[in-house]
Parts: sequence; structure tokens; C-alpha cells
Amino acid sequence: MTTSARRLLLLRHAKAEPHGHAPDELRRLDPRGWQQSAAVGASLRAAGLVPELVLVSSAVRARETWEGVAGALGDGPAPEVDVRDDLYGVDVDELIEIVRGVDARVRTLLVVGHEPTMSATAGRLAGSGEPGPMSQVRAGLPTAGYARLDVTVPWAELEPLGAVLREVARPAWRA
Repeated sequence: MTTSARRLLLLRHAKAEPHGHAPDELRRLDPRGWQQSAAVGASLRAAGLVPELVLVSSAVRARETWEGVAGALGDGPAPEVDVRDDLYGVDVDELIEIVRGVDARVRTLLVVGHEPTMSATAGRLAGSGEPGPMSQVRAGLPTAGYARLDVTVPWAELEPLGAVLREVARPAWRA
């Protein structure tokens, strides 16, 4: 990564309990989801992708995903966390606009949200990338999967096709 590059991580929440009678935004992670989220945190730490800022959907399953990720990031500086109601039902254009509002000093940004917006945003922003990750974002991110994009402009200047899709990761976890 060059010194001017920024990294955008778009993470789909981990596995949640099935739909029930409660409102969708109140669904919690199931036991597998907690394992997945811890594996994401360990993967980010190992790859040197610990975020400085985390934008988290206010849905319970997204907040719990972040809790699991954060618990596995290690003892370094804790990222700033912004839990946002507007990330629950956000569309691609709105999410790009939210990212454009991030301070230019932030180098690694993690967004914890929902499908299909996470993969569709990665697809909209990816001007280039390897064929495998490009195919994966077209198919959609699995639970606890994340897309890593490199951005060479300040967040405020981010445009569609203005990033490079580096990988789509689904960290391994133990059942």
C-alpha cells in the first residue's frame, strides 16, 4: 500500500438467527455467527487491516458482529466506532456518500452492514481487481465475508470505479 492509499473494508454481518416474529433489525447472531465474527477479527489483525474507524449498522446482528470482531483484534489502539441507524437500510449510492464523509486522515475504514448493499457497493467502486474477487462480489458476500478495496484518493473524492478490489475474504472458523 502506498502512503497515500486508503483501505475500505466492507463486511457483511455474521450468521444471524432465523427470521422470527421480532422485527428484522432485532435479530441476534447465532453461535456460528459469534465464531465467524471472532475469525474476522483475527484475520484482520493478521493481515494488518485493523481499522481506525468502524461504521456499524444499528441492527443488533451488525453490532454483535463488530463486538466479536473487536474482541479478536488484539491489544492495539481501539478504533473509533460509529453505530449508525442509516446503515440499516442504506443503498449503494447512500453508502458511498457516507464513506465520502469520512475524515481524510482515516487510512483503514471498516463498514459493518448488510447484503446486498455490501457486495453491490464493492462492485460499484471496483474499477479493477482480480477476476475471482470480482466474481464473488457479483454473487454476493457470504455471512462474515468482507471485500477489501484500495482507494488512492481522499474519501471525499471517491467515485464509482475509483477503487481496486484486492480480495474477498471469508475467514475460517471452527465449528
